[in-house]
Amino acid sequence: MNLSIIVPAFNEEKFLPATMKAIHGAVPVFDAAGWKWELIVCDNNSKDRTAEVARELGARVVFEPINQIGRARNTGAAAAAGEWLMFIDGDSEPSVEVFQKTLLHMQNDRIMAGGCIMEQDMDSHLLRTLTEVWNGFSRMMRWMAGSYIFVRAEAFHEVGGFDLTRYAGEEIVLSRALKRLAKERKQELTIISEHRLKTSSRKIKLYSKREQFGLLFRSALLPFTVMNRPQAWWYDGRR
Repeated sequence: MNLSIIVPAFNEEKFLPATMKAIHGAVPVFDAAGWKWELIVCDNNSKDRTAEVARELGARVVFEPINQIGRARNTGAAAAAGEWLMFIDGDSEPSVEVFQKTLLHMQNDRIMAGGCIMEQDMDSHLLRTLTEVWNGFSRMMRWMAGSYIFVRAEAFHEVGGFDLTRYAGEEIVLSRALKRLAKERKQELTIISEHRLKTSSRKIKLYSKREQFGLLFRSALLPFTVMNRPQAWWYDGRR
């Protein structure tokens, strides 16, 4: 198996069909290159029809009972057979162009892992500003957004996968670990900036301005405490 596409999903019955449609629409890029691939959805203890929807849309479903996105990704990776792992969040929609660029990077022996800059599906000044700030850091620091990561499976397992002490920022911890390993191996991480990954802006819609600014304030004041607390990072199941 060349590629395992892993989708962590917690109560994603509403958004998962669009994500799966986008994946199925873009994955012929890998078919054309003669790659074999599999699609795995990790049901992270959902209370809705996430697992049933995933199966209906052609995915193999694995289950992770502890509600934590890094843990769900690791569980999906443990079930994967691919030489490359690709993590796509259950509310994100990769394009054909993103997959084409990803394939080119995967075919490059110097690339160990990579990600993609993002765009939101809602036009909000605050959200647009925050997204561009993240995209800037992502390009400069080679930090991979958790919504889209591709990585050599053996490198992912060597660094221990996602840090299970984090409920947010786990993709930055993984990026740093992979950068250290890549330096030792004379490889590198890359961020796709020619194309953007479309992802959901539902948090802006579901949470009040008071909740949003409260989280931003606490994150600036006590970042490590907040990142280690699930209740601070929208693990309440609102979708």
